[in-house]
Amino acid sequence: MFKTIKNDSTAEIIEKKSKFISNIFYVEDALEAEKKIEEIKKKYHDARHNTYAYRVLNENGVLERQSDDGEPAGTAGSPILGILQKRKLCNVLVVVTRYFGGILLGTGGLVKAYSEATSLAVEKAEEIAKEQGYLVEIIIDYQKQGEFEYICEKNGINIISKEYTDKIKNLIEISEEKLEKIFKNDFQNIPILIKENKYINII
Repeated sequence: MFKTIKNDSTAEIIEKKSKFISNIFYVEDALEAEKKIEEIKKKYHDARHNTYAYRVLNENGVLERQSDDGEPAGTAGSPILGILQKRKLCNVLVVVTRYFGGILLGTGGLVKAYSEATSLAVEKAEEIAKEQGYLVEIIIDYQKQGEFEYICEKNGINIISKEYTDKIKNLIEISEEKLEKIFKNDFQNIPILIKENKYINII
């Protein structure tokens, strides 16, 4: 289980005529984070700096990256990363773009501005908990669908979609623990197809 953000968001502050635009994203891995960084750099190509930090889970634990993108060392990437660390957020990328206003802020002023812009974006995104789980396809007979939906609701299992043919094809998000406990007991004779591994919200 880990903490992350519920939704992407943007925040903006003005500090001595410099504009700081912070964009926060949920990302699955470092590759997605790097792709988002490039997208932001293209979007704000006329900005003086596009600084960033991210924390993502991988097989070795938590991978952390940061960049001051031309700002004085330790004044941008480090405070952004520090906020993510303090809040224990993972699978999160923050990019803070600065449009220079012509007035130097000094190292203390820069740290304050980047920290404030990051904190505002985090607050707007909200925090949630996620855990390792699966996207699973389960095909249920019509007469058993009611019982299936009751079990899902009772155990906080998200039914993403239903497809009606001769039977009902349900696509659900479920944790590994619940998959073992519920569907390999209560529905042990029903075919279960794991479509992919994914992080799911804890309800």
